[in-house]
This record gives sequence, structure tokens and C-alpha cells, in this order.
Amino acid sequence: MLVDKDSFKVRGIDNITNYITEIEYGYNKLFASDSGRNLAGVNSGTLLGIFVKIKVSFRKLTQQELETIAPVLDSAVQYVTYYDPVLKRLHEMDTYTGDWATTNRNTFVNVAKANEAFDISFIANRRRPDR
Repeated sequence: MLVDKDSFKVRGIDNITNYITEIEYGYNKLFASDSGRNLAGVNSGTLLGIFVKIKVSFRKLTQQELETIAPVLDSAVQYVTYYDPVLKRLHEMDTYTGDWATTNRNTFVNVAKANEAFDISFIANRRRPDR
């Protein structure tokens, strides 16, 4: 949940919200292997936790902007701070990122000014704290 421009941060990328057009917050439940439906159709099982996944849509970036954020996106761990509506506060989590790609259009006619917009997901390494 984006409360203001300072309620979403990625360590190592200054003013990341200047590059973003959209943020989608996912709160994914992970259940243990004892989970499922019985023959009566009743669902039961052990909830291991909520694993936050934040999908970020970047606007078209210049070469310099992409060169600034790419090392952070490619690192093994990113530290993301976001506002959590259950915790009711800013929360920092360590994440890994999904794959990402950029597209350059018109590169063969020498008019490329920026990379096309792209998306990436920051996925929590650990479950969200209960409170």
C-alpha cells in the first residue's frame, strides 16, 4: 500500500518512486503439506504464513537510470521497505527478484531514446511477522 512517496523504498536505489508507474501488493498464503480438502469438501491445514510479493512497474528508463537500478535488481537479495496494512507501519523485508527484461525499440534506425517500460517482482524470503 503506497501511503506516500516514501512508503516504498529499495535499499540502494535513491528515489525509486520517481521510476515507478504502478505497484501491486500481493499477500500470498503458504500452507503446509497437511493442507487440503477432505471428502466432505472442508478445507483445513496449517498456514505457514503470508509471503509478500510486490510487483513494480517501471516507466521507460534512460540508459543511465537503468544502469543505476540494474545492479540492485540483479543482486541475490534486495531490502524493500513498504507500508503494511496489517502491521500498520513501514516494514523492511529481504527479498529476491523475479526475472526481468527490457526492450529497445527502433534501435536499428538510431532513434532509441529509452528502454521500454518493464515489470519486476520483489518476493519475500521470509513470512510476514504476525504483528
